[in-house]
Amino acid sequence: MSDDQEVAGLGARLREHRLSSRLTLEAAATRVGLSPAYLSRLETGRRQPSLPVLLGLARAYGTTVSGLLGEQPGEPDPVIRGGSIEPGRAGGWGYRRAGAPGRAMQALRVHVPPSVQDAVVRVHPGEEWLYVTRGRMRLTLGEAVHLLEAGDSAHFDSLTPHCIAAADPDDRLELIFVHTLLQSPGGELCLGDAPRL
Repeated sequence: MSDDQEVAGLGARLREHRLSSRLTLEAAATRVGLSPAYLSRLETGRRQPSLPVLLGLARAYGTTVSGLLGEQPGEPDPVIRGGSIEPGRAGGWGYRRAGAPGRAMQALRVHVPPSVQDAVVRVHPGEEWLYVTRGRMRLTLGEAVHLLEAGDSAHFDSLTPHCIAAADPDDRLELIFVHTLLQSPGGELCLGDAPRL
């Protein structure tokens, strides 16, 4: 299956996960900090989510980013073969799995096309590790802004308010992204007063 086919079914999977979580469009959007109209556009495939939005939706629905992307669980293969990352429909971010599904850490190869930015600041339990493979990234951690070049990496506690964006709006950004989705008493920072799974 090509990356385009995987992304093409993303909207339907987002809706299916929301409905199985017994959340209305409004309730799910509020948990993730989105407008109901924007979440509706994601579910109908008219928009592609950024990586921070996918992470927020995965937490809200009690699943993984791999689950939202349609990865099938099974015996994990320790070898992940490379391949190109095609831009998502509607100018969205592109993703390709870089780690086995169902693990405590999740790894993705991420492509941020030119002129696509996400100014949403995220705070959630867990850790994140980023490695820039192409372009320049602007990483905001709390009050500090860091510019990372290809070959640079960052490792931080996700409870630190953070924002990831391309530093150059005319150049594409590619990175390896590894994260954990830990449940902790600080989970209300990203899930509101949602019940713990």
